[in-house]
Amino acid sequence: MTKLTFRQRLYQVIFGTSTRFGQWFDIALIIAIISSEIILIISSVASIESQYSHLLVNAEWGFTILFTIEYIVRLYCSPRPLAYARSFYGVIDLMAILPAYIAFLIPGSNYLLIIRLIRVLRIFRVLKLARFLRDSNILLRSLRHAQRKIFVFFSSVLILVTVFGSLMFIIEGPSNGFTSIPKSIYWAIVTITTVGYGDIVPHTVMGKALASLTMLLGYSILAVPTGIITAELNQEIKTHRGLIRCPNCATSGHEMDAEYCKKCGTKLPETL
Repeated sequence: MTKLTFRQRLYQVIFGTSTRFGQWFDIALIIAIISSEIILIISSVASIESQYSHLLVNAEWGFTILFTIEYIVRLYCSPRPLAYARSFYGVIDLMAILPAYIAFLIPGSNYLLIIRLIRVLRIFRVLKLARFLRDSNILLRSLRHAQRKIFVFFSSVLILVTVFGSLMFIIEGPSNGFTSIPKSIYWAIVTITTVGYGDIVPHTVMGKALASLTMLLGYSILAVPTGIITAELNQEIKTHRGLIRCPNCATSGHEMDAEYCKKCGTKLPETL
C-alpha cells in the first residue's frame, strides 16, 4: 500500500470528512465561521462598536488571518489549485477574506466589509449539503418552465397598479397627498401587495372605495404565482421521479411519492 504524502494527508483533512481529523477540522471551521459572522453583526451596533471597537477589530483580523491561512493551504494541497480557485467555493473563500485587505489598503472602502457575510455560505461545503443544492436545481427548473406564466402575471399586475394609481391620482389629487401618478402607483403597489404602510391614504369616499377594491384584488392576486410555481414544481418532481430506476430490477415509472419499487419492492434511491 502506497504511503500518503503530507500534501495528500492534508487534503484528506481539509477537503474530506472520512477521517477523524477531517471531522474535527470541519467542526472547528463551522465554529470559526459562525463566530466571525457574530462579530461582524454585533460590530454594526453603534453602542457595542464604540465600547469594544479595539476588541472587535482584533477579533475580525484574527479570523481574517485564520481564513487566509486556510485558503492558502487549500490551494497548496488541492490537486488542481487553479480549478479550486475558479470553483464556486473557491471564489466564496476568496471573497470572504479579500474585503478586509481592500478596506485596510484603501481608506473609505469599509462598506466592502459587508461582503464578509458570505462566509456563512461556506457552511454548505462543510456540512456537505449537496442534497439541498439539488433541491434548489429542481426549484430553478420549475421557475424556468413557469417563466412565461410568471411574466404574464407580473405584466398584468403592473397594468393594474398603473390603472389604479392613475385613477387614485384623479380621484384624490395633490391636496390629499397623491401629488403625482408615480407616487399614486407606489400607493397602489403597497396596497395591492397588502403591505399598507399608511404613509399615503385616500380621504374621499370614491378613493376609499377604490382602495377597498385594490385590497380585495391583492388577496386574490397573491395566490396566483404560488399556484403557478407549485404546479410546475409538482410536475418537475413527478417527471424526475418517473425517471428513477430500481437498482435491483431497473423498473422505472414510479409514482411521485413512491419509496419502494412497484415491481420487486426494493427501496428506491433518493429522488433528487
